[in-house]
Amino acid sequence: MENFEKDILAGMVIAPYLQKATALRGVKRYVGGNQFRHAFATFAILIDYHYMDAILLKSSVIHDLIEDVKCTSYDEIRSIDKDGQQVLELVLEVTRRKTENKEEFLKRILVEGSDSAKVLKCADRISNLTDLHPDIFDKEYIKNMLADTKKWVIPMAEKVNKDMLFELQDLLKRRETNMKFSSTIWPMKRKD
Repeated sequence: MENFEKDILAGMVIAPYLQKATALRGVKRYVGGNQFRHAFATFAILIDYHYMDAILLKSSVIHDLIEDVKCTSYDEIRSIDKDGQQVLELVLEVTRRKTENKEEFLKRILVEGSDSAKVLKCADRISNLTDLHPDIFDKEYIKNMLADTKKWVIPMAEKVNKDMLFELQDLLKRRETNMKFSSTIWPMKRKD
C-alpha cells in the first residue's frame, strides 16, 4: 500500500459500516466462518487492487447485508454518515431482487450496473471462488458457479479491471482442474 493510499484510508469513516456488518456474524457460510468474514475478504480484495473510493469500500463491507439480514433498515444505512445514501444505492445495485433469478441478477449488473457495481461484484466473486472447494460443495453447485462466472462476471471484469479479469480466469482454471482431479480420486458427496 502506498502512503497516499494509507492517508486516504486514515481519513475514511468506515468504522460505523464495520459495526453494521457485524450483523453478518450470524450468517453461516458452507465453507465455514460467516458472511462477516466474507465481507472483509471482499473489502481486502478491493484494497489489494488499490481501490480507495470511500463509497465502494464502505459498500463492500455491507454488500450482503440486505440479502442476508432481512431486518436491515435502509434508513439506518442512509444515516450512517454523509455517504450513506450513495452506499445504499451501490449496495442495492449488487443486491439480488426478490423478482430476479440468479441469471437475471447477474445480467442486470453486467448490462445496467455502474462501474462500481461491476468492480464490487468482481471482488465478491473472487472471494467466492477462493472459497469454492470440491470437498464442501457438490459438483453441480460448482459447475453452476463457474458457468455464471464465465458468462456474466468475466465480461464485467473485462469492462472494469484487467487485473481482476486475470485473477478470475486463473481461479476458474484452478477450480476446473481441482474438480477434475478430486472427482477422479474421491466421489463428490456432500454431507449435510
